[in-house]
Amino acid sequence: MILLLKRIAREPMGLFGLVLVVLIILSALFASVIAPYDPIALNIKERLQDPSINHLLGTDQLGRDLFSRVLYGGQVALKVALISIASALSIGVVLGMLAGFGPSWLDNLIMLFFDTIRSFPTVMFALAAVALVGPSLGMVIVVIVITSIPNYGRVIRTQTLTIKNNEFIQAERVMGASLGRILRVHVLPNVMGPLMILASMDIPTVVALEAGLSFLGMGVKPPTPSWGSILNDGYTLIRNTPWPIIAGSIPLILITLGFTFLGESLRDLIDPKLRKNL
Repeated sequence: MILLLKRIAREPMGLFGLVLVVLIILSALFASVIAPYDPIALNIKERLQDPSINHLLGTDQLGRDLFSRVLYGGQVALKVALISIASALSIGVVLGMLAGFGPSWLDNLIMLFFDTIRSFPTVMFALAAVALVGPSLGMVIVVIVITSIPNYGRVIRTQTLTIKNNEFIQAERVMGASLGRILRVHVLPNVMGPLMILASMDIPTVVALEAGLSFLGMGVKPPTPSWGSILNDGYTLIRNTPWPIIAGSIPLILITLGFTFLGESLRDLIDPKLRKNL
């Protein structure tokens, strides 16, 4: 892992992405230490303040410090992204390997499941699910997990089919190795590289989806700080002040640039053939 990070840091694009990702993660983890104010504390006397020494990004319509809300909003964004992607990745890996290594009827059944989920537009599915059950952080995570499983499952299935008939797999079969051992010891390590690349590039998409749902009032409930809810406040107050929109947009831009550049560098290091095929 350390060697991989050193190789990433040697490339300007990879170093830039790595620095952004580390800063975003650290700012979210230590938000309680860095944030100068309580993100939900009201101070009507200082409402709609411009950026200053006291309020680095200004204040919103309720006098809440936007810099503090952005920092705590990063906790929500990363929590949703990491939990949902880790869950979808785990389920997708299992289903993808079973589809690629199992009998044809199981492959067809799992692919039908993937196609059924992918037939629904992600945003429309999310809006429908949240509208039926009600807005909550847990519901957002469930929606993202369900809609992300086919992405990872298909990649794993393809990679599994590629190595299924390799000589070392055949040798394991002849020696009487169980299906579980073959998948765990020989297939899984050979298919994780592309998945790590895909997962790193999916984080900005997941964060944007959570922000979009919160912007529409279907994500996390107020007064919990979220980048989407900050953007919603900014949209409502656009004629009065631009700072809430700027405060909510900056972290979304930075997290997109950071994880995209990091994913590009991982792709080039783990599998340079992918770059040649693009």
